Amino acid sequence: MKLRTLFFAALMCPLALAAASGIPHLRKQGTATQLIVDGQPFLALSGELSNSTATSVEYMKLVWPRLVASKVNTVLAGVSWNQIEPQPGKFDFSVLDGVIQGARSHNMRLMLLWFGSWKNGLSSYAPDWVKKDFERFPRALMAGGKSIELLSVFSDANRDADVRVFTALMRHIKAVDGQQHTVIMIQVENEVGMNGDTRDRSPVADRAYTSPVPKELMDYLQQHKDTLIPEFRQVWEASGSKISGTWEEVFGKGVATDEIFMAWNYARYIGRVVDAGKAEYPIPMNVNAALPRTSSIADLAAKGREPGRAGNIFAIGGPMDDLMDVWRAGAPRIDIFSPDVYSDRDFVAWCARYSRSGNPLFIPETRNNMEAKAMYMFGRHDAVGLSWMGVERAPAPDPEMVRGFDLIAQLAPLIAKHQGDGAMSAVLLAAGDPPKKIQVGNYTMEVARMRPRVAPVAPPGFAAAIFIATGPDEFYAAGTDVSVTFVPNTPGPEHAGIGTVEEGAFIDGRWVPSRQIAGDETGEGQNLSLRSHPIDRIPDHYVGIQHFTLYRYR
Repeated sequence: MKLRTLFFAALMCPLALAAASGIPHLRKQGTATQLIVDGQPFLALSGELSNSTATSVEYMKLVWPRLVASKVNTVLAGVSWNQIEPQPGKFDFSVLDGVIQGARSHNMRLMLLWFGSWKNGLSSYAPDWVKKDFERFPRALMAGGKSIELLSVFSDANRDADVRVFTALMRHIKAVDGQQHTVIMIQVENEVGMNGDTRDRSPVADRAYTSPVPKELMDYLQQHKDTLIPEFRQVWEASGSKISGTWEEVFGKGVATDEIFMAWNYARYIGRVVDAGKAEYPIPMNVNAALPRTSSIADLAAKGREPGRAGNIFAIGGPMDDLMDVWRAGAPRIDIFSPDVYSDRDFVAWCARYSRSGNPLFIPETRNNMEAKAMYMFGRHDAVGLSWMGVERAPAPDPEMVRGFDLIAQLAPLIAKHQGDGAMSAVLLAAGDPPKKIQVGNYTMEVARMRPRVAPVAPPGFAAAIFIATGPDEFYAAGTDVSVTFVPNTPGPEHAGIGTVEEGAFIDGRWVPSRQIAGDETGEGQNLSLRSHPIDRIPDHYVGIQHFTLYRYR
């Protein structure tokens, strides 16, 4: 291919352009999507700061040591519209520059959270000159005409003001960080959606609701009919799979249609912001969804998704998993739809739902059980990353997060090598769960919980295990208080035996065994014990990673 052809191909493909320039970008590997930083796959072991922590360089001087102790390699930090543009057209990047320099000096990456038009479904981070001019920058209205502090998604003035400041932000990030790549991703807005009602009831919103569904969305439905998210497709099919009509004619009357309507309009608004930002500096961009914290997925299916229902923090129109197609149609350049998962009860289910239809899994907000969650997300779902929300608020780093992030950092080269090739998997077990079976390479692993051997016994949380096949009968594994047995799943002798087992660690990317184990530690060759807690009453001794071989016999 001639050089001129290559050049124009790069211009036509933003991913190719990003890759060619060396800036952070996403890349497909098999069935996985990887985040590439400085030419290498990057697993984001992250901590998200509280909303206003990164508004002061001096304040951050107290925070950086805590982040280092937490073993995070990436920090999620809010950047507010009010701070960047305190007066119309006058930009102040001094604090942002200080945060970027702080991350750089502590060998950390940044994902910036753009608190622009919306944060947690409201508009508290918009500048005062926007908030006060409610004629120029209108709010959404609830039933009865009640106004709330939520910039209307149906206002061109609102959108264009956000576009202008976000364009300036991305231009500045490119200028100060385009070579160093400290900033590796941008979350555009935060937990958007309508609160207190199922849709905006302002006159302009009502007119849009009674107008025909935009052609762009109808074309997308027809072009992707066979691959639509099933729950979304069912809503469309229940109303006759019409290819034109008003919102209620196409999708029926009810909350589901209101939610699709709001999702489309949020996507169109934010899509314009994303397009403008990527025109300046096309690093990966995501949007996050506020998921119910106490209502289970089964509850939502049975009772519906009314906003403000007791125990259900929920914003109508955000990038919920069943609406990802609507968002893709309205904002095709958003790279990742990210769930904020605080409900451990549904953690496995949310991971599966947000891994559908090729969406890379990145959880920007969660807490607790981080060691098990990290093993599961990276091993089972080829995740981009996960993050503890409010990481700097704890009086001391969470020990499970420290252990888990340290373990995944050791395994990162192996994980990155095998993402998307089927040679890696993981299991997550809640308290009371029966054993689970997974297939990795030529063997089926049955993974069961076991009681910790150290007293006092802590309340049971998640247990997990990750397995990576590096040869036909060779594996690396790590786990948290699980026992594993093996059965062949290919033709040949029907029994699997455990061969050589080494405990050890990866040091500077090289496997360094600490000891060989057998006998009691392997159930006399019948099972593998994977622990991350102290064993044999030696406080500083952790099993950590095991490298083992299997063999077959009759």
